[in-house]
Amino acid sequence: MNQVCAARLCDLPVGARTTIHELRAAGAMRRRLCDLGFLPGATVRCVGIAPMGDPKAYEVRGAIIALRARDGAAVLTEACRE
Repeated sequence: MNQVCAARLCDLPVGARTTIHELRAAGAMRRRLCDLGFLPGATVRCVGIAPMGDPKAYEVRGAIIALRARDGAAVLTEACRE
C-alpha cells in the first residue's frame, strides 16, 4: 500500500523538487495559490531564498513565484512514500 508522508513547502531546500499533495490554506490565500499554479499534483522546485531566509522562490508550471514561509506552510508536499 502506498502511503504519502506530507512535508511543508516552506521546508523544501534550495534545489530540491517535489510534488504538491494538498493545500491547507483557506479563502483568498487558497484561491491565490491555486491561481499561481500551486495545485495538487503540480511539480515544484525551490530555486532560491532571500538573504534573510524569507521569502523563498519556487518554480511551478514554468513560472518563478516567491512565497513567504507562512504561506508556504499551507502547501503540503509529498516527502516520502512507504
